[in-house]
Amino acid sequence: MAFLLSPNPIWPSQGAAIVRMIVGLLLIYHGQEVFQAKLMDSYANWDNFKGSYGHLMVYAGKLAELIAGLSIFLGLFIRLGALICIGTFTYITFFFGQGRFWYEEQHPFMFLLFGVLYLFTGSGIWSLDGLIFGKK
Repeated sequence: MAFLLSPNPIWPSQGAAIVRMIVGLLLIYHGQEVFQAKLMDSYANWDNFKGSYGHLMVYAGKLAELIAGLSIFLGLFIRLGALICIGTFTYITFFFGQGRFWYEEQHPFMFLLFGVLYLFTGSGIWSLDGLIFGKK
């Protein structure tokens, strides 16, 4: 019981890795929509995507979610994946959603914050970056 009241972390590396993989899976889930043509067409019909580059923007956004999700889940080139995540969700939060991150755009803003977190912290344990590049 004392460990619940203690300020000391409980398995910080493992807990961070589990959260990283869950965030990656959520991004992959949203990004896999890029393979569903009817759904992508319905997104392209939204008012925000009217114009000559609407379909391109929808596909680019979903592909960015998929790539960032794979990078974050696998822990492979995580800082590049984090930058993709930050860029994509900054656009969604502040341009597509008019920046209402305190209420209506909370979910994209939280993905943006996770991207910032992984940019600063890296992939940690249970990652391909760790296997490929190792610790110095």
